[in-house]
Amino acid sequence: MGYDIPASVDEIACWQAGAISRRQLLAAGVSNQIIFERLKRRRWQRLFRGVYAVFSGLPPRETWLWAAILNAGDGALLSHQTAAELHGLLDPPADAIYVTVPSTRRVATRGLIIRTSGRVEQARQPNRAPPRTTVEETVLDLVQIAPGFDDACGWITKACAKRVTTEEKLRAALALRKKMRWRAELDDVLAAADRGIHSVLEYRYLRDVERAHGLPRSRHQVRVVIDGKVVYRDVYYDKYQVAVELDGRLAHPDEERWRDSHRDTQASTQGVQTCRYSWRDVYANACQTALLQAQVLRRRGWRGTPKPCSASCPVGRAFSQGSRVSQASRVSQGSRDSQRSERKGA
Repeated sequence: MGYDIPASVDEIACWQAGAISRRQLLAAGVSNQIIFERLKRRRWQRLFRGVYAVFSGLPPRETWLWAAILNAGDGALLSHQTAAELHGLLDPPADAIYVTVPSTRRVATRGLIIRTSGRVEQARQPNRAPPRTTVEETVLDLVQIAPGFDDACGWITKACAKRVTTEEKLRAALALRKKMRWRAELDDVLAAADRGIHSVLEYRYLRDVERAHGLPRSRHQVRVVIDGKVVYRDVYYDKYQVAVELDGRLAHPDEERWRDSHRDTQASTQGVQTCRYSWRDVYANACQTALLQAQVLRRRGWRGTPKPCSASCPVGRAFSQGSRVSQASRVSQGSRDSQRSERKGA
């Protein structure tokens, strides 16, 4: 893209993706008259008050991001959803542009969502342009404004799954914040993410299905080779050769369904049983899913007994009834053996 600019501001405009402020232009010796003429002839265009694109045509996303920073002024950083976009955590980008400025300043611009912070410099990611918050600060900012805990969990698991940060770095950033929503719960999510949990659904399975009902401990994102190809199992019980695949998607293309079925069949030839659970299975029917998974694991050799998560949990009823039936069977068998012994004695 060609920029219609005086040589004195060429380097600045190129660095800022074609966005430039009136203050920068005046400091470089460009007069108000030149600015006025370029805008009048539509060789330049106004993006925000006092901020221009030095070209005609539709400005790309990067130009708008730089324009937002220039408009917000000294110390401004792209943050929240916009920083998440730049860190590869959000696609497609949010419509609005999120900017954080020092708490000593007040900025209001239509089209920008402005937030203030007393620790802007600590949150800045060094040597990146346009200026933005670090991955860790971005994730925790999004957690802080998340509408619900699942949304907060999703930001953490996604960032760790994409390997743009680590549990250790997120914990360090969390320790610097005096106030944080769900602090105790986030500690558990961070530990789970470090063990390979890559999604909210996987965390829900771990917490609400496996832990809550006393199922044996599983491993997550386990690398296996099936039909000569490397795949990763969401959940895997090594000792019992049982895999669990979790999928929150509502619909699947026919080709994808066939691929999943084929992979499960190939795994079965190696002695691995695959169980597939959806979002509804884990969220709305966690107890029933736990009961089914416990039955599968017991058939594969698990000798433990699942526990109910509440008085109304079906896991308790199913296994207490099974225990009573088994005990009654043993008593009945013992009685028959006694009667046979008495007849032989007579």
